[in-house]
Amino acid sequence: MRRKRLAPLLATAGLIATSLPLLAVTQATAAPAGRYLDQKPEWQRCSPDQPESLECATLKVPLDYQRPDGPTIDLAISRIKSTDPAKRRGVLLINPGGPGAPGLDWPLINTKNSLPKDVRDQYDLIGFDPRGVGKSSPISCELTGDNDFEQPYRPETFDSDVARAKTVADECRENAGEALPYITTRNTARDMDTIREVLGEKKISYMGFSYGTYLGAVYSQMFPKQTDRFVLDSGVDPGRVWRGMQQVWATESEPAFTRWTKWAAERNAECGLGDSPKAVSDTFWALVARADKEPIKIDSRYWPAETTGDDIRRATRGQVFYPSSFSEMFAMLKAAAEGKPMPAGTDPAKLKKLLDGDTAGDPTGWGGEDEQFWPVLCGDAAWPDSPEQYAKDAARDKKAYPLYGDIASNIKPCAFWDKPLEAPTPMNKEAKVLILQNEWDSQTPLASGQGLHRALKGSRMVTVAGGEGHLAYLGGSCANAPANTYLATGRLPDEDMTCTNPAGGTSEHQENTP
Repeated sequence: MRRKRLAPLLATAGLIATSLPLLAVTQATAAPAGRYLDQKPEWQRCSPDQPESLECATLKVPLDYQRPDGPTIDLAISRIKSTDPAKRRGVLLINPGGPGAPGLDWPLINTKNSLPKDVRDQYDLIGFDPRGVGKSSPISCELTGDNDFEQPYRPETFDSDVARAKTVADECRENAGEALPYITTRNTARDMDTIREVLGEKKISYMGFSYGTYLGAVYSQMFPKQTDRFVLDSGVDPGRVWRGMQQVWATESEPAFTRWTKWAAERNAECGLGDSPKAVSDTFWALVARADKEPIKIDSRYWPAETTGDDIRRATRGQVFYPSSFSEMFAMLKAAAEGKPMPAGTDPAKLKKLLDGDTAGDPTGWGGEDEQFWPVLCGDAAWPDSPEQYAKDAARDKKAYPLYGDIASNIKPCAFWDKPLEAPTPMNKEAKVLILQNEWDSQTPLASGQGLHRALKGSRMVTVAGGEGHLAYLGGSCANAPANTYLATGRLPDEDMTCTNPAGGTSEHQENTP
């Protein structure tokens, strides 16, 4: 995830009551009523500037599947039809991540980038904007203040952090309308099954990236008999949904930082940051301390603000997974702090990317647009509701994980959200799915992908040893071959696999965008 301002989201008409009761059967799948299944998609070209092969349609789905005769919302879907109808097996739904990322273009993106012909022959590729996103009855919180919740914990500012978090939750509750509590992963999974029914398919196959891995996992548990071939790329650990997925950024950035210090020390003649891992680490933390005392002023053409030590920590969290480019950018920052010229051969524009948290190779992250981010994170699972708990956790984690621990555990708007209408989906059914995972993924770290693998009994995992970047498949990694074989034949690997990208075969920072 590029460093997004973790602001929230949403709007439809009406106000949500704060006393909504829990659903009587919280884990019910609630199959859609007949009137939704009788729909006939009216396919038409998505837009004049896109190929004719990409068609779009709009379906109606229940806002609340427990009230199928209640309010409806629009669900925008797209497709690219099978390239060989004689070989057609069914449909392959695609979700790019988020939560909050639109998906209508993704059949086209996958066709251009990665899916081989023998896979495209077998499937109609189906994209969709998840509920509340893009063209699917989008929502908005109409937020009015500072919505940056990627902030360090400081006792002297904590009260204002709490006030901001409460304001965001209150504004979402007031402005988002009755849709707010229904923008959840479980309801999006139900929407996926409505798509399946409307298209007349007995099962669906699926490719989910980043957040989309959790969506796919939830579908596999809610609708196991309708689950066919599922590829989950860059796994979200269901046991960490969702506060734990922010905290895993803190725990897993520490080994990435250690790896970087070793890398830079081995190249001290080139990087000039220290001749041992400890020396490199000392150089880093000395600059952080210096910037906290006296913010670094950088050429306004590239970064118009003063840069603090907290800014450096926050930006480093994602970038440190890429030792080569991070070393280059950190050397530029160090030179700027010392009033020296930028190192020879460096690109000063990259410094802005470092400080802006622009994590390369992250087209979707597991953080979509802010307007649809918090409803899912706050609506899928309950968060602690005591500000004191956040303060305690943040102080503890700043000591344990100094790079990012306090930022990850600091107060978030979910502390003041209404309680979710449903409990998180238990992962207790077999799911013969394929999980792909880069070893050095900053957004869904290896530990997270391994957690997804453990949760989905019967799954197989392909780990790209040394793989850097978020998302393995679209970058053309060594994980593609087993994934394509599985999609084409249904054969999972006999056991978990580890592969290594060929030298020069995949760029260090995979720009997995069209």
